[in-house]
Amino acid sequence: MIQQAERMKGLTSAIFSQLEELQKKAAASGVDIIQLSIGNPDMAPAPHIVEAMKQAVECGDNYGYTLSKGKPELLQAIAGWYDKKFDVQLDPDTEVHSLIGSQEGLAHIGLCLVNPGDVVLIPDPGYPIFSAGPYIAGAQLHKMCLTPENNYLPDLDGIDEEILKRTKLMILNYPNNPLAATATREFYEKVVALAHRYQFVVCSDFAYSELVFDDYRPESFLSIPGAKEIGIEFNSLSKSYNMCGCRIAYVVGNSQVISLLGRLKSNFDYGIFAPVQLAAIAALTGPQDCVRETAAAYQRRRDIIVDGFNSIGWHVERPKASMYIWAKVPTKQSSFDFTVDLLNHTGVAVVPGKAFGDCGEGFVRIALVQPEERLTEAVARIKKWLR
Repeated sequence: MIQQAERMKGLTSAIFSQLEELQKKAAASGVDIIQLSIGNPDMAPAPHIVEAMKQAVECGDNYGYTLSKGKPELLQAIAGWYDKKFDVQLDPDTEVHSLIGSQEGLAHIGLCLVNPGDVVLIPDPGYPIFSAGPYIAGAQLHKMCLTPENNYLPDLDGIDEEILKRTKLMILNYPNNPLAATATREFYEKVVALAHRYQFVVCSDFAYSELVFDDYRPESFLSIPGAKEIGIEFNSLSKSYNMCGCRIAYVVGNSQVISLLGRLKSNFDYGIFAPVQLAAIAALTGPQDCVRETAAAYQRRRDIIVDGFNSIGWHVERPKASMYIWAKVPTKQSSFDFTVDLLNHTGVAVVPGKAFGDCGEGFVRIALVQPEERLTEAVARIKKWLR
């Protein structure tokens, strides 16, 4: 009989698996599912990005191994993009590394920095890889509960000093998934000071940096003085350029940490398909109208859901960024029970907040990944059900 390794016992996809089965059952019975649960963009990359990949695919020289660091032209493009966007200067040779999706980097970073029993500070609610990666590395996870009362920022002053003394890594994510929350420069300055004092590394997940609304501009964690000495930042072309299936992202920042992750990756993979890298270069160095158009599309979708829900008495906040709505459950149910009832009565699929951690209970996450007419239909169905 095959037995799983002990480390596997702490990994579960129970809620997500249950939701998938419920959605399959509903669809099989003829229900028209409006899929707002998976954060899977429904828009395509801009034509100039597709054309760059098409030309690269047709070149027979682009089918070999590329090695994990990434093409020099890609690393330079990333450094140039960061300089232009956030006034953050990076050495493409030592402070930039490509990733097969930012999730891959987040999964592996704990293996580079954490010994069994070391503490990793993770957000709760949080994207599942924030806990799964460090857990596999043997870390003790210390959850930082993110609450609306504290604007969904960790209470840094509330972390016990004994925990901080054992901390090797802190993971942050703004603009946030699933909360759609944002962070202030003042908060980041406090994080940098704390990391310097207790000598731990900060990992900033910045994947939603370009999905911003109402003229809001987020701060790169690395733009804070002293941040690069203790921090790295993950970013991706998945959401900004609608390239999620291409699996291309990158990590930037502290050269020592980048080197460690690079060494680990050199033992694990042989890099990203060259045509995908060339398409990424076209994305980062080419016209940026497509990014603004994507953000504008998500803003319109946000307004349909926020205005629609508020009009029927389901109060939700209007986020400044990301592709999600974090909504308080409008009934006296658990987040899971409400999600199931919502699916069964309306065909609208969302994710219960509990799936992202205990502190997510009482909320649901709504992904803005359907055209405007489908979101309008979702509001109409929910209005009919709740009333």
